[in-house]
Amino acid sequence: MPDAAYFQALYERDPDPWRFASSEYERGKYAVTLAAIGAGPFGRAWEVGCSIGVFTAALADRCGALLAVDVAEAALDQARRRCAGNSRARVERLCVPAEWPEGRFDLIVFSEVLYFLSVSDIRLTARRSLGSLAPDGRIVLVNWTGENGQKLSGEAVADMFLAAAPELSSVSQDRKPGYRLDVVRPKVPFA
Repeated sequence: MPDAAYFQALYERDPDPWRFASSEYERGKYAVTLAAIGAGPFGRAWEVGCSIGVFTAALADRCGALLAVDVAEAALDQARRRCAGNSRARVERLCVPAEWPEGRFDLIVFSEVLYFLSVSDIRLTARRSLGSLAPDGRIVLVNWTGENGQKLSGEAVADMFLAAAPELSSVSQDRKPGYRLDVVRPKVPFA
């Protein structure tokens, strides 16, 4: 489970510690992620680790309803302000995988959050995600592949997540300088 106190202190010291709002890298990554996701519309979507809501604001336009969650209230306050004009976006505090929303989702996005979880939590998150995914839904994994200061690399957490949910098949996988993007869906049984 992510250390909520660590992230709260991080955002209190620096309101945008990863420069989500100003970085060319982030802007480019968001554009590639949105292109990989597709235009939608997605009836119900869930973004895990929304941070200050920069990607959330762009994603919400493709969704009937978007639940964006993070563990740090300091980040969520910014996300709420950023998404205040969009009635489709709901921003809440949730600590995945211990806390989990009800219902099924057409789209679930994990962008640069999985390596903050333990190995057992990554596996649990994968299994719970599969259970929360609509039959024709998609899961998107975006993972920084450079040094992240965590025990697990972005490549390792993506592989671990996918191995824990073998019922998923790849729609696409893209490697760009600095990150890996996987889009997966439930396997369709052969007729």
